[in-house]
Amino acid sequence: MSQPVFKINRRQSRQIMVGHVPVGGNAPIAVQSMTNTETTDVESTVRQIKALEAVGADIVRVSVPSMEAAEAFGRIKQQVSVPLISDIHFDYKIALRVAELGADCLRINPGNIGREDRVRAVVGSARDRNIPIRIGVNAGSLEKELQKKYGEPTPQALVESAKRHIDILDRLDFQNFKVSLKASDVFMTVLAYRELATQIEQPLHLGITEAGGMRSGSVKSAIGLGMLLAEGIGDTIRVSLAADPAEEIKVGFDILKSLHIRSKGINFIACPSCSRQNFDVISTVNALEARLEDILVPMDVAIIGCVVNGPGEAREADVGLAGGSPNLLYVNGKPDHKVENEQLVAELERVVRAEVDKRLQENANSTSSVSLRVTDGGVTVSPQQDQAVAIQKLTG
Repeated sequence: MSQPVFKINRRQSRQIMVGHVPVGGNAPIAVQSMTNTETTDVESTVRQIKALEAVGADIVRVSVPSMEAAEAFGRIKQQVSVPLISDIHFDYKIALRVAELGADCLRINPGNIGREDRVRAVVGSARDRNIPIRIGVNAGSLEKELQKKYGEPTPQALVESAKRHIDILDRLDFQNFKVSLKASDVFMTVLAYRELATQIEQPLHLGITEAGGMRSGSVKSAIGLGMLLAEGIGDTIRVSLAADPAEEIKVGFDILKSLHIRSKGINFIACPSCSRQNFDVISTVNALEARLEDILVPMDVAIIGCVVNGPGEAREADVGLAGGSPNLLYVNGKPDHKVENEQLVAELERVVRAEVDKRLQENANSTSSVSLRVTDGGVTVSPQQDQAVAIQKLTG
């Protein structure tokens, strides 16, 4: 695997904790999504959260629009292990209740809560339980005074809105928060984050709001988030898509992988194919993506259909296939063995999984000293804990 040719100098921010996930500082950039089930439907919501966790979600946000939903949130929290953010608008009583029920973060704007005593109550509850607050500014819901002042949403309006909420928390000496400034326009979002990034030390949650469907939303998010991440701005991200929330996590990690910021799962390098191809590249890639979707260990897999670029790309990957007569499979930069077209997909899957198992074992061995548990019979090693530690070490 080749080394990146560009180094990103990350903005230094204050680190906060969302549950067990560190956000900001030198912590890995967290990828999150949001449930789209009815929160009061506990079974469906738990099922979706677990599906998000299975594809790598670090944090999940859950909308809590009513006190009934707040009680449901408490039952949901008991059944999942990924940190949950409660998304609340206006009603401070809901914020107080979900804090009691174990919310890992409160997404609520202090300026929207109302009277000073209500603001103090929410901030006090968050402080007592060490729960961070996320200030979330959105171009579609700017305060009326700011709409009148600026005439329309602008980067400056987004920043001013955020600073109004920040000032309230500053006045109460509460620094355990992060901020998002979202618009559906890429440049408005980027300019707003750039401006605020120089004015506060708290972590920034990135997103292009209401980005669109699977294809257009992924492109828009990749451009906007990519611009900011390449400048070192951003501590958590969400790719907002009108699609299955699990796709948001996958696209989010693909963005981070493309910038060499985080690695999780297979990074496929594949040619678009042409008449030189010696096998069906497109169907091979599609089949492998489906078969290897469960793998979280980072690995570069190159699938190139001919001998023009095939050998060079295959040598740079962890596992590479160069089309030929017959096709040649490379492992860790060296020619390994030849493969006929009929066995391509099955053989590639076998080799990739073998390499994954090898890496997990190597990292489990290197971390076994911290993967110990005490039993009545003494200190023993937990294989499951070993593997979890190994995956965390490999994926960052």
